[in-house]
Amino acid sequence: MRSFWGLLLAYWLSERWREAWGLTFLILLLTGLSAQASVWFALTSGELVNRIANFHHPTVPTTPSSLLTTAATLAAIAITRDAGFTAVRHFFSTTLHRKWRQWLDARFNQALLDSNHTHFHLQQNGFGATTGQDTSTPDNIDQRVQEAIKGMTGGAIGLGVGIAGVVLSLGFVGTKLIETSSPVRGIEFLGSYGTACLTLLAIAIYVPLNTFVAAKLGSVMQGLSVGIQSAEGSYRGELNQLLHRSFHVAVIKGEPAQRAINGRRYREIDQTWASLNRVTAGYMGFELVHNFLGSRIVAYAPGLIPYVDKTISLQDYVTGAELATALINECSWFIHAMPDIATLRADARRITELAQAVEAVQQPQDYYARSGPSVFEYKTQDAALGLTIERIELLHTGDDEPFLAADQLRFVPGEWILVVGESGSGKTSLIKAINGLWAHGRGTITTPETGKSLYAAQDVKLQSICLKDLICLPDRADAHTDASVVAALEGAGLGEFGEELLSDGRDGQNWDKLLSGGEKQKLVLAKILLLRPDLLFLDEATSALDGQAAQSFHQSIKDHCPEAIVVAVMHDTSSIQSEEGADFFDSVLAINDGVAERITINAWRDGQG
Repeated sequence: MRSFWGLLLAYWLSERWREAWGLTFLILLLTGLSAQASVWFALTSGELVNRIANFHHPTVPTTPSSLLTTAATLAAIAITRDAGFTAVRHFFSTTLHRKWRQWLDARFNQALLDSNHTHFHLQQNGFGATTGQDTSTPDNIDQRVQEAIKGMTGGAIGLGVGIAGVVLSLGFVGTKLIETSSPVRGIEFLGSYGTACLTLLAIAIYVPLNTFVAAKLGSVMQGLSVGIQSAEGSYRGELNQLLHRSFHVAVIKGEPAQRAINGRRYREIDQTWASLNRVTAGYMGFELVHNFLGSRIVAYAPGLIPYVDKTISLQDYVTGAELATALINECSWFIHAMPDIATLRADARRITELAQAVEAVQQPQDYYARSGPSVFEYKTQDAALGLTIERIELLHTGDDEPFLAADQLRFVPGEWILVVGESGSGKTSLIKAINGLWAHGRGTITTPETGKSLYAAQDVKLQSICLKDLICLPDRADAHTDASVVAALEGAGLGEFGEELLSDGRDGQNWDKLLSGGEKQKLVLAKILLLRPDLLFLDEATSALDGQAAQSFHQSIKDHCPEAIVVAVMHDTSSIQSEEGADFFDSVLAINDGVAERITINAWRDGQG
């Protein structure tokens, strides 16, 4: 699925191939019936014009009843073609669009949300310019997955229907055009195929010439479509960032600066949009002129000479012109759809870029190796041996020298380790590396086999799911009883929420909006008490709690998870002892000058004093 054609064909070759091919067959069948109906329409139109012309004929005048019958037949054909074949085909094509988009969206979500945390790695700094490859991280992944997939699948189906319409019309309409052909003065050597050859030659010159012009205009529209998508993405990204830093903007009264940023982002949209509007308006005028000349000049010109020479009747002349008009309309489909094709190409480009990036990230270390060393080795060992870290070196993207190194560290079950160091020394980076979430570096991390690991970060962001799901993740909610979840909530000091386990929130707001920072961290404690992890990482996990609450946080873990290895990063170390004055932590991992060394809790206190 890394190429445009791979994206297009994947659905038809997937486990849902019967659905895809069944809908495709119905669309092709209705397209063929529509083409055949155009032949019937042309023949009946010629007959109707002939009856009108003969209404006052001196010898064999047209009767009103026959005129009305022919007119009714023409109307029935038009209704059947437009309201029947074409409308029903539209229903099936939109159904195919919906099914295909649903399948493709599910594939991207499955790939992004796999066990390798592809969604996370895709947005990290693993891509760089050191290899000389085009490895930039895709922008606006949400827009690509939603709007671009919708535009690409819809445009591709429209393109396919258009091609099928051209081919089938050439078969049905072209055959009838040849059958109704007649000789033309000056080209008698063509025999009875004179008008057919003239009509096909006129179409072969007129339509490709205008299609070439349309393609040139379409390429301009494609470039502008890509430009406006990029500009819209930048503006959207800035607005999303504002939502995350809204409080800080308000505190520093930074609204004037933000207005200037938003104005600058939107000017890019406005300027590109203005250019696109000018090209689109010019294309509309070109298309209208093309339609007029095709249906009134090109279609009627080939049969004019034999009609003037009285070698064909008015009925045959009109029939031939209607057939030519139908053929021109079908063959001009690319001209009518060129703006959509231009958008299709722009959407396809954004989707294929995302697909290529997603597939690259399926192997995170190979992905990160494009912009720097990434040779971490992750292994497991007997749970009794705990956690072992050997010859760890962490690097930033593009750097050759590590900013953090540790020779050998081993932590046994039940041991608590406090990680300390100056801001920016690499405390959180080390925890990320142990959990496979750091890009560049080397070393071996060996974790307990069959052990459950949990990482509690400082900034808690809750998904829009029910309270029970939030507490049970990554386990399934049905793996735990409601009573056990309520007990965990009570143990974390959130007993008042025990009756709302199946609720997604209150008053239209989810739990992420409703809970305070401290309550979110207590919710993390409830998760710890329920899941009883063997390996627990606390990265400023009590930063929103007061001293007594943080102390209670740690005591609860100590009481309920006595065999857990706890690795904690804390800036405020006032709550590292119990109420009785006993130390929660057994040792300290101190990071100084880029080196992580293990020392005793007493040695660390002496250094602090």
